[in-house]
Amino acid sequence: MAGGINQSGGDDDLQENSEINVTPFIDVMLVLLIIFMVAAPLSTVDVPVNLPRSNAAAAPRPQEPVYVTLQPDLTISVGNETIAREALAEVLRAATAEDPEARLYIRADQTVPYGALMELMNLLRSGGFTQVGLVGQDAATTGPAPAPAAEARP
Repeated sequence: MAGGINQSGGDDDLQENSEINVTPFIDVMLVLLIIFMVAAPLSTVDVPVNLPRSNAAAAPRPQEPVYVTLQPDLTISVGNETIAREALAEVLRAATAEDPEARLYIRADQTVPYGALMELMNLLRSGGFTQVGLVGQDAATTGPAPAPAAEARP
């Protein structure tokens, strides 16, 4: 038998082959290379289009963003100025030039309770500001977040 196992118990034991046959892997890689070499130029072909000119004025760039910050002691700051909760709507109207559609960005310390953050958002909504965004730090640039402190339980 060609390629069969010798079961007669003779001295003809099969030797183990510890080398990987890389020929199929190379064949697959070459096929993939050819596919990508053919497909890449097709995906970058631009269709020439002669677009008409517009006489509309360019949209103005938005001014500096307005940041509303909620500190750990639950004080509110607009920009760098700490303000009272009652004056929040008036200060924001002045900061946004009376534009209720202006986008506001909320920054809150991670130790601030969720209820306090929701209260701030309700204050903004009652002041007429509905375009609100939340600001967070990028984990890739700041490293891993510190582990929360364990609370003592009785």
